[in-house]
Amino acid sequence: METKNPKICLLGASFGTNNMGVNALTAGTVKSLFHRFPSAELVLLDYGKERESHALEMNGATILVELENIRFSKRIYLRNNITLLLLVALITRFVPSERLRRSLISTNPALKCLAEASIVTSLAGGDSFSDIYGIERFFYVSLPQLLALLMGKRLVLLPQTIGPFNGRIAKSVARYILSRADLIYSRDYRGLDDTRQFLGLARSSNGKIRFCFDVGFILDPVRPVDMDLQLGDQHGKERPVVGLNVSGLLYMGGYSRNNMFGLKLDYREFIADLIDFMIRKKNATVVLVPHVFGTRAESDAVVCEGLYASLNERYSGRLLVATGPFNQSGIKHIIGLCDFFIGSRMHACIAALSQNIPTVSIAYSSKFVGVMQSIGVAELVADPRKLESEEILRVVNGAFENRSRLKGHLETTMPHVRATVLNLFNEIGSLLLCHPDRADRTDRRLERIPR
Repeated sequence: METKNPKICLLGASFGTNNMGVNALTAGTVKSLFHRFPSAELVLLDYGKERESHALEMNGATILVELENIRFSKRIYLRNNITLLLLVALITRFVPSERLRRSLISTNPALKCLAEASIVTSLAGGDSFSDIYGIERFFYVSLPQLLALLMGKRLVLLPQTIGPFNGRIAKSVARYILSRADLIYSRDYRGLDDTRQFLGLARSSNGKIRFCFDVGFILDPVRPVDMDLQLGDQHGKERPVVGLNVSGLLYMGGYSRNNMFGLKLDYREFIADLIDFMIRKKNATVVLVPHVFGTRAESDAVVCEGLYASLNERYSGRLLVATGPFNQSGIKHIIGLCDFFIGSRMHACIAALSQNIPTVSIAYSSKFVGVMQSIGVAELVADPRKLESEEILRVVNGAFENRSRLKGHLETTMPHVRATVLNLFNEIGSLLLCHPDRADRTDRRLERIPR
């Protein structure tokens, strides 16, 4: 028998971030889950200062998603601090008294959440299960996965970029998690072989390591109530609308502010050249589209508004900006009004491609080419770590001139992509939820803790 109303715990996902890529991943996961299990209970176990709820409109219904907050701080005395949670979970494995184990778990909301879950899933922000962003970020997403394993839960890594892992510590921790996870989904085909090799598995192994497209492909676009851009009227006219997503992270030089990703070009100068090229050479209207909002240095919105303020007069109304803030569905609607798109944030590119809009990705990591290769547009990835400014402009120009053909390819490809993602939890459910008595490895007497 299958669990009809499973409780799913989701790690590394949130609706409370200014990064619309993370929000898009979360919304896509919710859509896929409730497509298969309409009566499921979904709880996000993620970092935050307080518990909260998020209402998501889907298929005419409102789905309430709860956040059970944990903390990542030096105040380890907090009962939801991840360090303390790991310690308590470890202790419970050696406590002989069932009553004491129940008490330790039932009085802690985060541990109780995990104990009651049918399975635990993890998105890890899509690409943060890696140490390319630093060891602190790696542990930020890895520790909750370790906690789930310590609690004896079945762990599923949802479609994401796995690795790379460069440091010795990161490799050891990642190998521990990956070897004990029940299912591992890579959102690119190369990730399948890389993960098998990392775990020492045969290349032909078809066990727990599987492929699925990025869940952001099924995010629904929704027109924002307060949208002031009038782009719909420009479709089909002589002057095409080109969306340009500018990354605040690349604009500031990465977290190190010193060309952290090793680009061969000056990103700031390149963006100015790109805007000029599209407006003056290609006779387009350019819309600056942020995909990370907020006021912090890595905010796309801050950079886009600054560019608009400094360049608008030069281009006489041919440069526009989506000021926002918008949620993940709202910004996808705005992207959908474009005829062509260029993006430095991967999920801004996915928002365009999933709406059949020809898109060039300005890549700063290997995650771009893998995801784009999965839908047959790897040639539209322009990697500034390898290419100079003029070389990227040639890629953009070639894609722009062939946008009709590319649109046709996407119209043929996207139905299969969306259907695959939408049915993701069909596979997960059949593999892990068909036998409730094997749904987790904890003492089954802890499965249902009185509320």
